[in-house]
Amino acid sequence: MRSTRQGSTAAEGGENVTLQQMMETICALQKAVAASRVDQDRFQVDLAASQVSNEELRRTNEELRKSLQQARERAVDASIPPRARPMSFSQEIMDAVIPTTSMGLKVTFAGVEDPKAHLTAFHTQMMLSGGSDVVYCKLFMSTLAGATLEWFVSLLDGHITSFDQFSTLFREQYLVNKAPPPISYDVFDIKQYQGESLKEFLNKFGVQVVRLNTKDEAMTVLAFT
Repeated sequence: MRSTRQGSTAAEGGENVTLQQMMETICALQKAVAASRVDQDRFQVDLAASQVSNEELRRTNEELRKSLQQARERAVDASIPPRARPMSFSQEIMDAVIPTTSMGLKVTFAGVEDPKAHLTAFHTQMMLSGGSDVVYCKLFMSTLAGATLEWFVSLLDGHITSFDQFSTLFREQYLVNKAPPPISYDVFDIKQYQGESLKEFLNKFGVQVVRLNTKDEAMTVLAFT
């Protein structure tokens, strides 16, 4: 009996020791987990601070890069002689000097007139003063006004290299303003208004007949009557 009781006591003692060890182990694990959480929180704080620092460094580098790029562009611009405005002409046209003998033009295009008629009037006046292709370009530019001048300035830099190109662009831009071709029956629309002399009416009627270039004399006489 004594032997059995002693064995039971020893077993209970062994069980008590095991439970105590388990409790100690659990406590140690809990402390380790808590410490790990503290370390993890500290790591997250350090990571966030590192990200902020990296973003500030990236922003500083970008600003430095832009400053260097702007400095290079200013250096390049300083090495190129400035061009006078407008820039739509090529450098060759911009460098050309208009002779002092060139007469002042009396035609203006504001964007509502017939482009073909404007070019005809321009050529007629230029025949009196003459000039090279580059002079034609510059003087024709001087006839543009209002929205038409804004259209010209909006063209690409150095885009215009000749007057043929300039006049073609001009006609295409204002093609909708082109007057319809005259027809024979237009002569019937010519009226002599009150206060208009017969001579003035005859001149007006004759201009229209010439424009029509009609060969129907009977119709012309009927319209005049």
